[in-house]
Order: sequence, then C-alpha cells, then structure tokens
Amino acid sequence: MSEATKSANQPEGGSKVAALVRRELGRLTAVASLVVIFTFFTIMRPVFASWQNVSGGILMSTTVIGLLAIGSTFVIITGGIDLSVGTSMALVAIITGKTVMALDLNVWSGILFGMVVGGLLGAVNGLLITLLKLPPFIATLATMKGAQGLALIVSDLKPILFTTDVKGWDSIAQGNIIPNFPNGVLILLVAAIVGSIILNKTVLGRYTFAIGSNTEATKLSGVKVNHWLVAIYALCGVYVGLAAVVMTSRLGSAQPDLGLGYELEAIAAVIIGGTSLLGGKGTISGTIIGALIMSVLINGLRILELQQEWQYVVVGAVILLAVYGDNVRRRRAGESVN
Repeated sequence: MSEATKSANQPEGGSKVAALVRRELGRLTAVASLVVIFTFFTIMRPVFASWQNVSGGILMSTTVIGLLAIGSTFVIITGGIDLSVGTSMALVAIITGKTVMALDLNVWSGILFGMVVGGLLGAVNGLLITLLKLPPFIATLATMKGAQGLALIVSDLKPILFTTDVKGWDSIAQGNIIPNFPNGVLILLVAAIVGSIILNKTVLGRYTFAIGSNTEATKLSGVKVNHWLVAIYALCGVYVGLAAVVMTSRLGSAQPDLGLGYELEAIAAVIIGGTSLLGGKGTISGTIIGALIMSVLINGLRILELQQEWQYVVVGAVILLAVYGDNVRRRRAGESVN
C-alpha cells in the first residue's frame, strides 16, 4: 500500500496513541452502559436475568441485529450507509425459501445460496453508488423500497414455511452444538471473528479505513476505490444473507413483510459501538457490544410490558443519543463535525 493510503488510515506518533485511547474509552463506555441497562431491567424484573431469557431472548435476538450490524460496520467505516439491509434480508429469505424447496437443496446448500444472493444484492448497491454516482443514502433508500416490494411480489404475499418443508432448517439457529448454547449465537461469534480478521488483517479492511478517512487521497495513491466499494457493499450483503438464514431458522418461516426497521437497529448498534458516521473509524467488537445493548434494551422494554409505541420512542431516543455521542467524540478529537 502506498504511503498516502497508509497516512489516511493510520495516525502517527502521539496522535496514534491518543486515537487508541479514545477508542478503548469509547468501548469501555459502551460496556458500562450495557451493564447499567442490564442491571436496571434485572432490578425491575428479576426474570430478565434468567438464563432462559438471556439465551432464548436477548442472545437470540442479538444474532440477527448483530449480523446486519457487522455488515453495516464495513459500509459505515467507508463513510457510506446501507438502508436496505432490513428489507434485503426479507427478500433474501423469500428467494432462499423458494429456491431451497424448488431444488430440494440441503441445509448447507441453502445457507450458501442465501449468502450468495445477499452478496449480489449488496453488489447492486455498490454499483449504483460507483457507476451511477448516487449518494449512498439515496441508492440504498431506493433498493430498500425495491426489496420490500419484490419480497411481497415473489412471495405472493404469503409466508414461506421452512420448519415443515426443509429438514433440519430449524437447527441452524435453534440447535445446540454446545449444550445450552444456541447455534445462532455461535454463528454470530464466528461471523464477528471473521469480520474482525477481514477488517484488521486484510487488504479489504485496510482500504475500508482508507476510503473512509480520505477518499481522494486513496484514489491518488492508485487504489481503485470504486472496485473496493462494490466489494465492501457485497460483503455487507453476505452478512445480510446470513442474517436472513438465521432469521428464517428462528421463525420457521420467511415473512415477506418482515425486515423494515431492522436497518435502524443495525445502524444504531454500529454507532453505539463507536463507529463514526463520518467514516474512518470502527471496530467489530464495538459493534457487537452495540448490538447487545440494542437487544437488551428492546427485550427489557418488552419484559416491562411497555406499550409498543413507547418502545419506538425509547429506541429513537437511543439512536439520537448514539449520533450525538459520535459528534462529541469527533469534537474532542479535534475533527470537524457536520
């Protein structure tokens, strides 16, 4: 990698140490927030801390949000956004269900197929952004609505049942390779480790940070930014496809109208975890912590039997606080905030 790209990605000297300290402090703050929220709900409703609720409720709901958030982390680090992850997940679920049943595919083939379809949808987002020069917000807003409509069309407005028609599909997320530990959570952990390795140890990861830090400098250093952006959005799509597989395994079906709203929870998890909306900074571990915070919050509000409309208000407030916190971190780092 050229020096220009390296300088865009890695601060030097004291600034590098300061950036590392800020990142770790942000992660510790997120962990502390998770502990405080968990403790609060446990005091209010002791059943909240039961292993049955933690494993079957909190951790299982974290799997889908977490997988979507991991993919979104790569995109947001580049300074982009993907609003289509939720409805794309629903579309992938429908297409996967139809194909698995039509071709009588086994579970492993079905999982691979879902990830491939998700990757293709993600690549479409990348091509719209790079070839048509559309802002990521507009491009993914369009694909969000398009995927929502296509899911309804392809499914004929009917859910696709996996539990009764695909042998072993329910064990993808709900089985227990490790006793008392759902497979869905294991999938999330493996996916997070793979995502962390890609982000921190590969060329794709280095260019992800470089593009988010300074796109023009990265272009001037000879990097084919457009090619890498398509690859990054495609990688996000792969995680969307995996989330679709896990979701259908949990529910036993693919619901064509399910998915809208998940994009906000995923983006909130990414920002809470310390990734900057302006790009250039982020970690997978922070994103997982953010996903856990979102799951704990949503599960706790349901345990308290708070009305659905007020749950939306609370989640919206959390998103606002997360973005405000990102702006505060930027100001303290001496960076400009839009």
